[in-house]
Amino acid sequence: MSDMVRKQIYIYRRQETLLKRLARLRGVSEAEIIRRAIDQEAQYSQPSYVHNDHCAWEEILQFVEERKKLGIAGESYRWNRQEIYEEREVRWIRDDSKKTGLKDG
Repeated sequence: MSDMVRKQIYIYRRQETLLKRLARLRGVSEAEIIRRAIDQEAQYSQPSYVHNDHCAWEEILQFVEERKKLGIAGESYRWNRQEIYEEREVRWIRDDSKKTGLKDG
């Protein structure tokens, strides 16, 4: 007990009822229930790395193979901000003229 630290906390009444019930059912102290809950929360909040997950690896490889079968060239599309603005402006004028019935010039 020398490495333990005393803490005082506030919990809701319903939590107090649950805490008392759990402690009674498990035959341990209320403090032990809280300590276990903290340990469990810490365990789930840490990133867990799955080692040797062959199923996940096989899914990734299958996805890559399916993408390769599509035959898409690996060339990237190069654009600049001005081109994007101009394309949107043309589209906006075209859509607006359709709504108003005017032809764009």
